[in-house]
Amino acid sequence: MNISILKSLLFAIICCLTLNVSAQTNLINAKKFTLADTLRGTLTPERTWWDVQRYELDFKPDFVDKSIAGSNEIAYKVVKANNGSIKMQIDLQEPLIIDSVLYNGKQKLSFSKKESVWYVKVPAQKMEALNKVKLFYHGKVHQAIRAPWDGGFIFGVDSLSRPYMTVACQGLGASIWYPNKDHQSDEPNKGASLTMTVPDTLVAIGNGRMVYKKENKNGTTTYKYNVVNPISNYCIIPYIGKYVNFNEVYKGEKGPLTVNYWVLDYNLKKAKNYMPDQVHKMFKAFEHWFGPYPFYEDGYQLIDASHTGMEHQSAVSYGNAYKFGYRGRDASGYGWGLKWDFIIIHESGHEWFGNNITTKDLADMWVHEGFTNYSETLFVDYHFGETAGNEYNYGIRKGIKNDKTIIPPYNVNAQGSGDMYPKGGNLLHSIRHGLNNDVLFRNILRGLNAKFYHQTVTSAQVEAYISAMAKYNYSKVFDQYLRTTQIPTLNYYLTNGKVYYRYTNCVAGFNLPLSLNKDKLSMKIIPTTTWQSTTLKAGQHDLFTVDGIQKMYYINVVEGK
Repeated sequence: MNISILKSLLFAIICCLTLNVSAQTNLINAKKFTLADTLRGTLTPERTWWDVQRYELDFKPDFVDKSIAGSNEIAYKVVKANNGSIKMQIDLQEPLIIDSVLYNGKQKLSFSKKESVWYVKVPAQKMEALNKVKLFYHGKVHQAIRAPWDGGFIFGVDSLSRPYMTVACQGLGASIWYPNKDHQSDEPNKGASLTMTVPDTLVAIGNGRMVYKKENKNGTTTYKYNVVNPISNYCIIPYIGKYVNFNEVYKGEKGPLTVNYWVLDYNLKKAKNYMPDQVHKMFKAFEHWFGPYPFYEDGYQLIDASHTGMEHQSAVSYGNAYKFGYRGRDASGYGWGLKWDFIIIHESGHEWFGNNITTKDLADMWVHEGFTNYSETLFVDYHFGETAGNEYNYGIRKGIKNDKTIIPPYNVNAQGSGDMYPKGGNLLHSIRHGLNNDVLFRNILRGLNAKFYHQTVTSAQVEAYISAMAKYNYSKVFDQYLRTTQIPTLNYYLTNGKVYYRYTNCVAGFNLPLSLNKDKLSMKIIPTTTWQSTTLKAGQHDLFTVDGIQKMYYINVVEGK
């Protein structure tokens, strides 16, 4: 057969295979979204005319009845004049009920309900006006069955069968337990307060710093906590139980940082011998790579929880049984994961990626989880060396399923594949190796946290920033790993003192740079989907090994034509 015809036929086959993979990906991602999904995930007109400035949340849980009652006063700014024809959308999920709404402390407002959305009829609103609505609510609350994975209010008991209450609600949404604008794009600019009235035999903790503790002389005590920084709705969390406290001041990059440890009374001794060491190592590594802890004003807290752990801003929950690894297990298989406490390190990493930098849409959640997954590799690298970091990152790759894309549809509160964790981490590690410049890579990570400090962003903004800082267009690299399930393949062969190479099974334009290093030898190539060749210098042929390349980059490698 004519060579040119053969090439054309092979190209057509590859195109068909690529289209078939894309079609399969689309089928995998296909889902029938409900009206509730759209109302929750879309920035509707009823949401966009007002901007949340602050939440003042006040509630009382009933451990016996498994119910809560309370209020949330929302201070907001009018960003689009409203003549009263457009209502205010408030989210509160069943079975909770809004009882009444008070406007600016005086006027009662009417409201209606559709799905989990409550529409409040507000008076005419002038541009730039600052107003408040206070929402009173009560009811039985949706309870988490397998927290933190399914989410909800947690009415549990500690190991001595004493009441132990908290919430985990990422993805499911904070509207599962209090009324708010439940969309990640709108954080309260001026922070939030959390006031909790609990039995006086228990202690209540919230985000940030304690404002007061008030004994009510009726068998209850009220605690108020406050954060001054913007905070995601799902990060505002109560912790209620038999807590005791110890604290310290950590000398961080930005100055003295208040650190509070809240643990169940019977954990106090082991916590004192365990938690500070891990927290100090976390801060040393992450302030090095990411820049100063983003919430010095609110302090840092690590709090015993009844579930494994969550990244609640300035109030990180901990439930890893005071063991290294993830509940005593190493995800990498190389042993490095058993040298540190996974939950303390991972959930604290979210203070930079997830809490400081928050995505506007849940679909871009990889920015939270991919970067924080990679923070584990950077922690290992910082404390145990480059080889250890490389082995850890390669080891967690076995958890990648490529079942569906990392980024799902937007505006329907959809969450992508769990691959956003290890695949996101391997994507960033591949970019780092390709750069072959850790000074630049560290500046990119620190730059992200500075440029988008306390902001909500899109994946597109993060992707563009990395490309701009690196002075290289990574758009097709991000498309490959975030928006398809294909694993790119590097084909190469060596002949007559040259290396020939190309990418297959990838999006058009895929251009991940490969920096190859061994001992004192190094070279850099930028494969494309067409064959290229480079003349090898003495010894450089040793840089081309299937195993060596695959361990540095998340690609398949095939030697031969």
